[in-house]
Amino acid sequence: MRTTDIVTSAVANTFRSKTRTILTILAIFVGAFTLTLTSGLGTGINAYIDDTVSGVGASDAMTVTKNAESEGGLPGQASDGPQEYDPNTVSGGIPGTTVSALTPDDIDTIGDVDGVLRVDPVRTISPDYIVVGDGTKYEASVGSLIPGQTVVLASGAEPDPDATEYEVTIPVTYVEPLGFADAEAAIGETVTVSVTDAERTPHTIDATVTGVAEEAIASPTGSGLLVNTAFEDALFAAQSTGLTAEQANRYASATVWFDPEATDAEITALKDRLADEGYTGTTIADQLGTVKTIIDGIVLVLNAFAVIALLAAAFGIVNTLYMSVQERTREIGLMKAMGMGSGRVFSLFSLEAAFLGFLGSAVGAIIAMAAGSAISTALAGGLLADLPGLTLIAFDPVSIATVIVLVMAIAFLAGTLPAARAARADPVESLRYE
Repeated sequence: MRTTDIVTSAVANTFRSKTRTILTILAIFVGAFTLTLTSGLGTGINAYIDDTVSGVGASDAMTVTKNAESEGGLPGQASDGPQEYDPNTVSGGIPGTTVSALTPDDIDTIGDVDGVLRVDPVRTISPDYIVVGDGTKYEASVGSLIPGQTVVLASGAEPDPDATEYEVTIPVTYVEPLGFADAEAAIGETVTVSVTDAERTPHTIDATVTGVAEEAIASPTGSGLLVNTAFEDALFAAQSTGLTAEQANRYASATVWFDPEATDAEITALKDRLADEGYTGTTIADQLGTVKTIIDGIVLVLNAFAVIALLAAAFGIVNTLYMSVQERTREIGLMKAMGMGSGRVFSLFSLEAAFLGFLGSAVGAIIAMAAGSAISTALAGGLLADLPGLTLIAFDPVSIATVIVLVMAIAFLAGTLPAARAARADPVESLRYE
């Protein structure tokens, strides 16, 4: 019997007992459906994180801080007892932790570390409000435009970092409150930002709106203003009025730029050199790594349940093929008596098992893709409407193919026991079987 004949016979024999075959396929379907859906969940969420990385910062930059020294613990780590006050420390962003403020000398030291191409101190600006003309005043935060960062725009363009004029991009949520008809109407208009200096004197500075930013969880400024370098300098200078140069030039962190072609090993080595100087470097990958690890862990647990369902289905395959071998005992004897080798008989029943796996996995994957797309669309317009660009469940062709192949492999392995029994059958005894 030729290979094509074996394949054809395996497909035809699968539906000899339609009810039993359909029930087996349904068992496989449950596992394949669950595995495809959970795989799509992981793909969708991780793709969203990857797509928004550019909004968090460039891949060739890291945030560097200087840890505060604390007795009885790691630098910056809170200990059991109270710590001696240090005027050179600032909040580390986590309750109970502090970091030493970076000074111009620290910036110079970091810049001299091998592998550092450029150092940009991160300045904190705390405006009082933003307003248009004599309209209502609204609270706002300010972020600077770092090269390599991007922002999703509803209209206009990002502020030009090299422009001497003061430019700003406002969040789309500020458009109507500030009195603009829509995002387009805001472009080119003037807004006023107020900051208060160390002497409690307010300063107001005007800037031109160049763009309106969409909301995104990884926006460079969150729900705040995106300003160009000239505007940032003006706001920082106004805010620092009344402070000495030493007091004004204190930074919680700095952005360090390194070779964009650097390997993971080289980046790790750079972090080690910074650590030797008393600084801690954190890349975007470090910041997002924990999130992705948690997501992957959840998906892995969900996939484990799908695999359990597939293993249960494997017993169904074994049962189906054992029954098929039992019912076709005389047929197997006839085939072997006519010269069909044991290997061919084994292949025939193994292919039947693989075909069952293919049917169950293909149907499960197709229905999972339809269900996943429907769920994503419904959530995007409802519960997840505040996360623009998120496709909760996305499907990668390679992942779908992997699921189908995996299920077929499990089905093939499940079919080896009954296939081996058929291959070992004695033709004479089989022909006598009643």
